[in-house]
Amino acid sequence: MDILKIAINVLEQASLFGLVAMGVFITYKILDFPDLSVDGTYPLGACISAILLVNGVNPWIAVIASALGGAIAGFITAFLHVKLKITNLMSGILVMIGLYSVNLLVMGNKSNTPLFQTTHIFSEGSGLFTTLLIVAVLLIVLKILLDVFMKTKVGFLLFAVGDNEQVVTSLGVNKNNIKIIGLMLSNGLVALAGGLTAQYNGYADVGMGTGVVVKGLACVIIGTSLLGRFKGIKSTTQAIIGTVIYYLAISVALKMKLNPNLLNLLTAGVLVIALSTQNGLFKRKKTEVKGGAEENAEDQAAIESI
Repeated sequence: MDILKIAINVLEQASLFGLVAMGVFITYKILDFPDLSVDGTYPLGACISAILLVNGVNPWIAVIASALGGAIAGFITAFLHVKLKITNLMSGILVMIGLYSVNLLVMGNKSNTPLFQTTHIFSEGSGLFTTLLIVAVLLIVLKILLDVFMKTKVGFLLFAVGDNEQVVTSLGVNKNNIKIIGLMLSNGLVALAGGLTAQYNGYADVGMGTGVVVKGLACVIIGTSLLGRFKGIKSTTQAIIGTVIYYLAISVALKMKLNPNLLNLLTAGVLVIALSTQNGLFKRKKTEVKGGAEENAEDQAAIESI
């Protein structure tokens, strides 16, 4: 029974954080945008969800509001980058710093808001598998919607912007608008995960976003490194499976009496090893191909066929 409970707990946490992994996947792997604002949008979603629950708002509406708040934060990050010409890395840092104060203001200048006396999504059932069923269904539905979106014209343009901005511009498409959409979608997913996690844990804390971007990136890298060779497995599925593996490894480490304070250090170490073996995740894959004009022509033809 203990093993079953541990397995359920791992799957619950992985299902919640899988949303973060998908969001991080959009910015880091598709847009090639190192978005550090994730560390701020995750607790933003939690804070919005918490304060709405305390004021008697429907928990599902609170979750939707969390996602909208994250999307707005993503828009601000994109605006700083594409309109004010601030570097992508600095744009994320500025938003992350600013969101700390915003999160405090959202919760009435309190760093922590308990939710044990409120009605939330996970308080409706008490079965062993009830919570897992709720979060797993949410994750699967959102994954399918994201996969469908990525097959649309805008979805293909997201990939194109991350791979070759010049081709997108040559087609008369505003690459900045595509970046804005991608960052809003990414941060919306992250904040949604934060809102759900606050209800799952029974509290929201302004410091709960520390290291989220590193954990999310670790999950993405684990999934793509182990499953990237299998073409039949979608990238979103790889990110989710990577999240399950990550939380399973954390659970095993804690069972082996590893000091919990060392978990972030362990995660950082794994990330360093993974990044070094992949020759840099944030660098675009460049191949030495003669006749660059022909390559661009092929890219342009592919996008025009969408």
